[in-house]
Amino acid sequence: MAALLAFSRAVDRLSAGFAVLADYLVLFAVMISAGNAIVRYLFNMSSNGLLEVQWYMFAAIVLLGASYTLRLNEHVRVDLFYSSLSPRGRLFVDIFGFVVLFLPVIAYLFTLTWPFFWRSFSTGEVSMNAGGLILWPAKLTLPLGFGLLFLQGLSELIKRFAALRGLIELETRYEKPVQ
Repeated sequence: MAALLAFSRAVDRLSAGFAVLADYLVLFAVMISAGNAIVRYLFNMSSNGLLEVQWYMFAAIVLLGASYTLRLNEHVRVDLFYSSLSPRGRLFVDIFGFVVLFLPVIAYLFTLTWPFFWRSFSTGEVSMNAGGLILWPAKLTLPLGFGLLFLQGLSELIKRFAALRGLIELETRYEKPVQ
């Protein structure tokens, strides 16, 4: 179990690193958006490339930040009874959810998005918009994001099993969002 927990910690660090990248992409996207708006209104000029790079950054922000969101237990849940369970009961529900739903679905999404990216990369696909950019960097965020999410799901599963065995303390409390 020690080796699995070491793997889990490495995945957690990887997710945190990509979260930092996503944080910087937010800053760059805001700066590009503001710069594009200023140039458009002051000089009546614009660039499809600048608009597309904002879309690329938004995709990367969401997909690269998703694994860190899972790590922090801040993802969306459908809580019908989860919060009323004991901490041990929540661990069992989490394990069931990761094994039966989460990991198979994320693995399937990865297998769907890898050929989508690879076809774009190998053909050098370019946006059809005038001044458009190459498309593979945006399409790469799909399998990369799902790959990171799969690894983080494995990490969370390992932590749930370790918590059941009493090897680590794990906070499973979930608070419903304010409506």
